[in-house]
Amino acid sequence: MSDISFVRTEMLPEKEPPASTVGFIGWAKANLFSSVLNSVLTILSIVLVLFVLSGVLPWAFQSVWNASSLTECREILKATYGEHHEGACWAVINDRWVQLVFGFYPPYPIDPTMYLGNPPEGAWPAYFRPIATFVLILAAVAPVLFDKLPRKMLIITAIFPFAMPWLMWGGTVWFPVAAALGFAIGYFAFKYLADIVGELAGLIIAVVLPVIWWLFLMGPFADLMQSIIALDIPVVESRKFGGFTVSIFIGVVAIVGSLPIGIVLALGRQSDLLIVKALCVGFIEFIRGVPLITLLFVASTLLNIFLPPGTEFDIILRVLIMVTLFASAYMAEVIRGGLAALPRGQYEGADSLGLNYWQAQRLIIMPQALKISIPGIVSNFIGIFKDTTLVSIIAILDPLGLTNGIRADAAWNGIYWELFAFIAIVFFVFCFSMSRYSMYLERKLKTSH
Repeated sequence: MSDISFVRTEMLPEKEPPASTVGFIGWAKANLFSSVLNSVLTILSIVLVLFVLSGVLPWAFQSVWNASSLTECREILKATYGEHHEGACWAVINDRWVQLVFGFYPPYPIDPTMYLGNPPEGAWPAYFRPIATFVLILAAVAPVLFDKLPRKMLIITAIFPFAMPWLMWGGTVWFPVAAALGFAIGYFAFKYLADIVGELAGLIIAVVLPVIWWLFLMGPFADLMQSIIALDIPVVESRKFGGFTVSIFIGVVAIVGSLPIGIVLALGRQSDLLIVKALCVGFIEFIRGVPLITLLFVASTLLNIFLPPGTEFDIILRVLIMVTLFASAYMAEVIRGGLAALPRGQYEGADSLGLNYWQAQRLIIMPQALKISIPGIVSNFIGIFKDTTLVSIIAILDPLGLTNGIRADAAWNGIYWELFAFIAIVFFVFCFSMSRYSMYLERKLKTSH
């Protein structure tokens, strides 16, 4: 009698998945043509995109890159592509790109002659100061953004807040050194006095001592050291800052400064100390209730009214302070949302481990709150960077402000779309990069699967 087995004893070979479920076909079926409505919308969207590209691409690529004026540019377009062809005149970017990037930042050593187009022959290497500043920015943020880089690079991050203004404005090197000493004084004061007089009193002393140093002692110290060892570079006035240099400068300073200040304000708003909480709430609500352009007008005009006669307060520095404070108020609310999203058990767990307030915030609470707040933080960063264009209203020549001067020149009178398209592309590159990094960071820190 034969034995018939109803249980398979060998494995069948794996079959290839259906072609309609993998690759581009599978992705398109799942995302573009998953239903009749989605299919109709996809087809309409493709038609609309092709219609737009059919007009934009010939305009953008059948264009002119070398011309000395708009009239010459149009003549070249007619001779090359026909009488009725409408092409872009990118020659204005080729002719004025140095101005759009550096504004009127002078060559080094400073050349007293001003120019509207490209700099005099041989002046390009002189722009090493703004170029070195941009390289320093990349080197400073790299170890913060990517943890696989050597931790020793954080030394550059610590040097960056003091070296950046010195490179841009110039002057003696002892002023940024003296400014850094103020932070060192505050750190050591808190470290050695907190155990003696208590954390709160130590924190107050650690704040008061650097302020006294910066207000009364930093200047004489820098002058004394300069008289002993002269280390300085030529001074550049703020009115010569411009172009993407000033946008990046203001944007980076505001972004870097707003995050720690926003964290402090968010913690202060949740503090049990009545005075601290009232000050933080009042500051946040006041700043959030006033448009940024109003604060910029205050910084550029009204602030001098409240200063002693003869006081000189650099306009760029005033704008940096106002933009940073404005961004900090919004950053504080984003971080407060992250703190509110944490379950109560995280705070109780920190207490059960015997951690004090600052240890709990540094090791348990704040890392989780910042992770939750990443989308809002990066959105705030992008908004700050785009808001730097508002400084053109107070006569600081950012890229948008420079377009008015370029179009006022008889050679380029009438140029419009090319300048704004170029500026939009550059801003898009910076903002899109921040957005992609935000998505990368969210994927990296994701703990739920």
